[in-house]
Amino acid sequence: MLLLRTSRTALDTHCYVLAAGAGGAAVVVDPGAGAGQALPPLLAEHGLTVGAVVVTHGHADHLWDAAEVAGGAPVHLAGPDLYRMSDPAGALGELGEYFRRLTGTGWREPETTRAFPAAWLEGGGDEVVPGVVVRAVPAPGHTEGSAVLLVRATLEPGDVRPADILPRGVLAPDGPTEVLLGLCGDVLFAGSMGRTDLPGGDEREMLSTLRTLASALPPETVLLPGHGPSTTLSAELATNPYLRRATG
Repeated sequence: MLLLRTSRTALDTHCYVLAAGAGGAAVVVDPGAGAGQALPPLLAEHGLTVGAVVVTHGHADHLWDAAEVAGGAPVHLAGPDLYRMSDPAGALGELGEYFRRLTGTGWREPETTRAFPAAWLEGGGDEVVPGVVVRAVPAPGHTEGSAVLLVRATLEPGDVRPADILPRGVLAPDGPTEVLLGLCGDVLFAGSMGRTDLPGGDEREMLSTLRTLASALPPETVLLPGHGPSTTLSAELATNPYLRRATG
């Protein structure tokens, strides 16, 4: 599986690309402001087309270029955050105007926006594009509809661009590695968690979410956050004060 990323976006939000291999359809996760310009050369390099856009939560910095990136492909996010798609900057409250000025562009709604299909929320999830199966785990607290997107992947070093997307030591240098990826948006960061003081945030729900993730996910899960470095659940269980508070 290909795992690609660009962070040439407003607020350095990570935009991830997942595809079964070169020359096929890709899932784009969290196309923030700037992704519309940064993604085309990355996709062209691997002969990829956009088959679907998936958003971890409804904050503007994670979806501002969704319409440009998706074109006619569907854009998916959790049902509780769908209301944000009419005016994602406005849904940020006081930060909305700052974000508009930062991007210098207006908001354009995607052609097709859908809530996560029920099959994504059950069992092992469902195929989004050929070869890419996503299991969406509700993770409210940062927003009402925040979610962690779980993807099982077989990766080799050449499948990962840039090479430092994953924590050091996760990939075997001389062969394929089976990994469980958790694209977690702003739920959990290396050493921190998503803020809960923006509209729709809830600290109690966030702590409940962190407890659920800590108990339900394997410790070797590789966490790919929306900002900052990647990490593993085991590393966060050992060092992250917010996760330790939630599980203590």
